[in-house]
This record gives sequence, C-alpha cells and structure tokens, in this order.
Amino acid sequence: MNSTRVRLWPWSLFAAMIAAAGLPIYIHAPKFYVDSYGVSLAALGGTLALLRLIDVVQDPLLGWLAETGRRHRGQWVAIAVAVMAVSMYGLFAVPPPIAPLLWFAITLALLFSGFSFLTIVFYAQGVDRAAQLGPSGHFRLAAWRESGSLIGVSLAAVAPVALGAAMDKPFTGFALGFAALAILAAVAMRGAWQAGPVAAAAPEAGSLFRPVLADPLARRLLLIALLNAAPVAVTSTLFLFYVESRLAAPGWEGPLLLLFFLCAAASAPGWGWAAGRFGPKQSLMAAMLLAMVTFLWATGLGEGDVVAFAVICAASGAALGADLTLLPALFARRLATLGRGEGAAFGLWSFVSKLSLALAAATLLPALSLAGFTPGAANTSQALMALSLLYAALPCALKLLAFCLLAVTRIPEVAT
Repeated sequence: MNSTRVRLWPWSLFAAMIAAAGLPIYIHAPKFYVDSYGVSLAALGGTLALLRLIDVVQDPLLGWLAETGRRHRGQWVAIAVAVMAVSMYGLFAVPPPIAPLLWFAITLALLFSGFSFLTIVFYAQGVDRAAQLGPSGHFRLAAWRESGSLIGVSLAAVAPVALGAAMDKPFTGFALGFAALAILAAVAMRGAWQAGPVAAAAPEAGSLFRPVLADPLARRLLLIALLNAAPVAVTSTLFLFYVESRLAAPGWEGPLLLLFFLCAAASAPGWGWAAGRFGPKQSLMAAMLLAMVTFLWATGLGEGDVVAFAVICAASGAALGADLTLLPALFARRLATLGRGEGAAFGLWSFVSKLSLALAAATLLPALSLAGFTPGAANTSQALMALSLLYAALPCALKLLAFCLLAVTRIPEVAT
C-alpha cells in the first residue's frame, strides 16, 4: 500500500503543473496586459473568445494525435511541457517584440495548445495506470490527480499577488516558477508514459473515436459531463459580478475564490474514499445534491452576506471535488473495458468540458446586459435579481438535469 502511494505522488505534481496554466491564466493575463501595455479590455475579450473557440475545436484533433503518437508519447509530452514553459515566459516575462495584442494571442495560443494536449494525454495514460491499482484504482488515482490539480490552481491564482510583496516583477517570478515546476513535474513523470500497443499503420480518426461514440454508457457519461460542467461554467463566468454587485463586497473575490478551490482540493480524497465505500454513482449523486442546495441558498443572498457566501463557496467547492474526481474516473473505467482509443476519447471529454465554458461566455453576459445589469454601477433590484437567478438558479436547474440523467443511468460498480 505505501509503495503504491509513493508511486502516485508524481501524478499529483504533474496535475498541479497543468492546472497552474489553466484557469489562473484567465485571471492574470488580461489584467497584466491592460496594466502593463495599455491593451483595451474589449480587444482582449475578443481575442480570448477567439482563442477559446480554437481551443475547443482542436481538442478532438489533439486526442487523435495523442492516440496515433502512442509510440513516442514521452517525447510528445516533453515537447508540450517545453512549449508551455516557453509560452508562459514569453507571455509574462518578455516585452512584446510585436504588437502587444498579437503577442498576447500567439503566446496564449501556444500555451493553451500545450495545456490541452497534456491534459488529454495525462488522463488517457491514467486509464492504463489505474488498471494496475486494483478494482478501485481509477478512483484512487483520480483522488491524487485532482487534489494536485486543485492545489495547483489555488497556488497559481495567488502566486503573483504573493510575489508582488517580495519583488519588482512578480509575473516574471511567476513565469520562472512555473518553468521550474514544469521541469520538476516532467522529470517525476518521465517513466510513466508507456507506449502501449502500437498499430501497424496510423489509424483513421473515425476509427479512434468510434469505440467511445458507439458505446451507450460512454455516450451517456459524455452527456452527463456536458450538463454537469455547465453549472461551473455559469458560476465561473458570473462569479466576479456576483461578489462585486450582488454582495457589494469588492475585494473579497480573491479570498472567496481561493476558499472555493482549497475546499475542492481538500475534499477530493474524501470523495475517492466514499466511492470505494458507498459506490461512485451514489457518491456523485450526493455531491450533486449538495451543490443544488448551495445554489438555492445563493439565490436569496444580498448585500453584505459575505459570511454566508463563504460557507456556500466552501460547500460548493467540496461538491466540485466530487465532480472532478468521480466523473472522469467513471469515464476512464469505462474506457478500460473498451480497449484502445483512450487519447481520442479524452479529446472528446475535453471538448465537451470546454464547450460548456464557451456556451456560457457566449450567452450569459449578453443575457445579463439585456436584463439591465451594468458592471461596477448602481443597478436596479430587477437587474440584481436577474444576476442572482443566472448565477444561482440556472446552475441549480442544470445540475438537476445532470442528477436525473445520472440517476437513470446504470453504472456497473465493478469494471467488467
């Protein structure tokens, strides 16, 4: 048991490295380019929307690449890690040698591509690794992986602020720190990228995606993932507006966001244990119920309810720990029964997850504007109620759909 636990720590470290280049970049990069180079917020928003569209569309292609390149997967991973480290340094530490907006777009495109490829390969390789850990291997590995991922997000979200108190160029320090973490994580995982069986000829893309799309349970899990990711996409898009305008608590966004992610990270091992004790489906449904209760509570909050919202952040963060731990593990366990194609399948999984974010960004902000809401200004009670309904009631409804779909889905408790 102890030796197995020691062998799993590199998965936590690698997950932390990948996660540090995800959501925190959406938090830090736009403000950094506005403050440092005077790029307009509107231009940055349009560029990010375009990059997000590219990022979503390319995931199935990256999944195909991850699967056809199994023989050289270790080399592909090393290249992707290097691309991420260099792109992060270019984004934050190199004065733009061309127009700042274009430099922003190029470096972020490379960073997101490396991030997406590594995420797909990392989860696909986990299918093989978890099979070596026994019947509950997928949930044990998921607990280590997602704990590391959430810790990486939390640390990266606050690192530039913490470094700002110690150095003149905190973002340069952040980029260098990420490069060091990337090297350390790549070295720790260097022996994990087994090539696996290699086809005599490169398979066609359709043949790689066919097993997962032809399997009813795998398709159902993809649909549940889409519905289950939608509430997080909604709340992520509207979180800053909700704290600033509905709670009237500007300045509390960072601490509340950190509390949310830390509670998600702390809960992940517990959800892994619960899956082994009570079953993954039952545990995931319990987490969904917890999320729905917290969303309903948030609907009724108003100005000054920061303490209540902190409790909501802690509870919803704990529920997110189950989403990130159990649902991918169920999908991975199903893939293990289907054979080859894990890379392509997780390309679809990544596509589905990011599609929720893209749809949320494309619909929620225009809807909020139509309701008469103006960021940073005094808003009517009707506009604030619209914000509460979109931020809390809509996620509750979406989570309820995912809950009902999971409830009627037959999921074997033991892989067959």
